[in-house]
Amino acid sequence: MPASEPGPGEARGRIVFLNGTSSAGKSSIAGELVRLLDAPWFVMSADAFHAMRSAPAMGPDRLEGVLRRTWSGFHRAVAGMAAAGNDLVVDHVLSEPWRLRDCLDVFVPENVVLVEVRCPLPELERRERLRGDRPAGLAARQFSRVHAHGDYDVVVDSGERSPQECAREIAAFLRLPPADPTAFARMKAGGAGERGA
Repeated sequence: MPASEPGPGEARGRIVFLNGTSSAGKSSIAGELVRLLDAPWFVMSADAFHAMRSAPAMGPDRLEGVLRRTWSGFHRAVAGMAAAGNDLVVDHVLSEPWRLRDCLDVFVPENVVLVEVRCPLPELERRERLRGDRPAGLAARQFSRVHAHGDYDVVVDSGERSPQECAREIAAFLRLPPADPTAFARMKAGGAGERGA
């Protein structure tokens, strides 16, 4: 269900949507980006939403439902913040087709700047080993799926560039006239995410 319309004189907030695998550097880029931008921006991270949840023991079937509800709630929280006029930098992993489909349903496509955070797999695996707070092989499992939809407004390579450099590239894009149509608008018009679970 789409977010409600803003009230009279209210502008809907922009969403800079960072999509990449685990350990791609999205959180670091988000932190640098909001420091570069003039207006107040919120960073909204899926990891932060997962961290809010208590962790009772549960089997895989139950866990799958809990995770899906968490992602769905995260999407709606983002949409609600944007509908209230807040500008957002969102840290996400579109590794399941339904996540993209859900985002296309609940976000206003024209207000989303979709950013591919690209990083070579060997570097992702190196970072994953160093950080030690992710299951081994998580980035590899996500690698072929997270960018499968293939359409972006901006592409940054966190394997080649620092978080600061990536953030500067995104900030420079935001200073340009808005893309028409945006990647989200193109995908919504083309039915992206309609296949798969």
